[in-house]
Amino acid sequence: MVKIGEYNTLLVKKQVSFGIYLDGEELGEILMPSKYVPENCNVDDTVEAFIYLDSEDRLIATTEKPYATVGEFAFLEAVSVTRMGAFLDWGLLKDLFVPFREQKQDMVVGKSYLVFIYLDTDSNRIVASAKIDKFLNNTIPDYAEGQEVDLIIINESDLGFNAIINQQHTGVLYKNEVFQPLAKGDRLKGYVKKIREDEKIDLMLQKPGYAKVDAVSQSILDILKQNGGFIAVTDKSDPEDIYNLFRISKKTFKKAIGGLYKDRIIDIEDKGIRLAE
Repeated sequence: MVKIGEYNTLLVKKQVSFGIYLDGEELGEILMPSKYVPENCNVDDTVEAFIYLDSEDRLIATTEKPYATVGEFAFLEAVSVTRMGAFLDWGLLKDLFVPFREQKQDMVVGKSYLVFIYLDTDSNRIVASAKIDKFLNNTIPDYAEGQEVDLIIINESDLGFNAIINQQHTGVLYKNEVFQPLAKGDRLKGYVKKIREDEKIDLMLQKPGYAKVDAVSQSILDILKQNGGFIAVTDKSDPEDIYNLFRISKKTFKKAIGGLYKDRIIDIEDKGIRLAE
């Protein structure tokens, strides 16, 4: 079954001067304009194509890659606002529509918003909604502690950072356990730390099994975080400079950053130390 708003592998039915027609099965033949057709493409070949509707609501196939597909969350920039709603740049020629009823607040050109992309069954159009809560999975989470997951940062709170997990659930990265700069919309790998009794999910960015960071190392990480993730000091720096910054001896500093580097929490560069990506 061919799905609108997703990638499909389709058979080339015929070639024309302005492109090729793909077998859209129950949707009929779907045009792929010439500018998207792969080189040396012939009838009876198969093509992986993203299917969406053009500005005249005609089905179009493209080999371009949108930033996200139907059923996914994405952080996208508003590029225009009309009396009908807002349009977001999602990487394709036709921008993604967000009706006013699906906006939390009026969208502004130039700002980016976390949205969920879905197929409107009434109009058969691909649209987006900033009211993301109604698209999250409300079933009991079935993650193993330590499981690697994909995260999208939703926002920062007093506790830390709220994140979408595997395009389904939400969880929390606690501020005192985050040792790198994070911003709304960031995509990164994380790990399930714990599923609490209330079924809420605690997350972490470091791989499970790292040794607990001691007080000295934690102090270094806190100062790194306060300075944007980089400090121009190394194990070759003057002992007085190290003491003035961290209130520890050079020997203690060298031991601490050696352990943090071994656990891949920091990188040691020629001109300083940096929180690892």
